[in-house]
This record gives sequence, structure tokens and C-alpha cells, in this order.
Amino acid sequence: MRIKNGFVLREVCGEQVIMGEGIGALDFGRLLCLNETAAFLWTRAMEMGDFTVDSLTDALCAEYDVERDRAFKDVESIVESWKNVKVVE
Repeated sequence: MRIKNGFVLREVCGEQVIMGEGIGALDFGRLLCLNETAAFLWTRAMEMGDFTVDSLTDALCAEYDVERDRAFKDVESIVESWKNVKVVE
């Protein structure tokens, strides 16, 4: 998987949000608010280019004191929400 071109993480009024920029994101028309963990994962996914739930889980476990099973479920849920709004491919 990878984050689609034209989607970026920005800080808006103290909140981390995903927004569309440019022609590739014309149909998006919204902002997605992310919590600290989701923003961390988005940043890591952008750095990785191609990513998997497993690779993001590894990054989450390396950064935070969390059990792998719990981290995997959380990452899986976050990535699924990104798929639902079509910001990853």
C-alpha cells in the first residue's frame, strides 16, 4: 500500500489533519482529523513509501510501549479507515 499522491498531513488549529492538495484530490473535499497515534503512523507511512500493516505495526511498537497484538489491531483499524476514505492505494 501507499498514500495516494495529493494527500498531506497538516496542523490546523492545533489538530493534525489529512487534507487533499492539487488536482489529484479534487473529489476529496474534507479534512480528516487524526489523533497522535494515527498522525505518527501517517508520517511513517509517508516515509516508507510502500507500507503494510505489519511494517506500520513494527514502527508503532518501536516508538511506543505497546504489545504487538494490540498495536496490530490498532494499525489495522486505522489503515482500514484510510482505505474507506480512499487516501491510500
